Amino acid sequence: MNQIMVVYWSQTGNTEAMANAVAEGVKEAGKECTVAEVSSVSADVLKDAPVFALGCPAMGAEVLEEDEMEPFMEAVEAFAGGKQIGLFGSYGWGDGQWMRDWEERVQNAGAVLVGGQGVIAQEVPDEDALSQCRELGKSLAGLLA
Repeated sequence: MNQIMVVYWSQTGNTEAMANAVAEGVKEAGKECTVAEVSSVSADVLKDAPVFALGCPAMGAEVLEEDEMEPFMEAVEAFAGGKQIGLFGSYGWGDGQWMRDWEERVQNAGAVLVGGQGVIAQEVPDEDALSQCRELGKSLAGLLA
């Protein structure tokens, strides 16, 4: 399997830009990538995927978006054991607690967090954040056989 899914939710376009940068990294590493808004796919598309990435900005009191991404993540947790998952997202306030909570959820579900932590950007991702996203994509691609 040479295909990596990057599923994200974005309100302002910041997390979408990060998703596209992850995809660039995957493609630079010679693998195929599909980028999809969470509203356009079912979590079932990831059941057989050994490696994938999820992106969501911080919402409200530093939580995942509640109407689409949270239910998607709950479904993923049911089959995440043994999978390699990359996380990314942007935030406008706080200190990134939503990402630390999300990282913990992924690890508690039995998945391996690619890179050891999620990639975060405050507001519009700068070149450093986009570069980290591309590196995440390359790391994800390197995990495929």
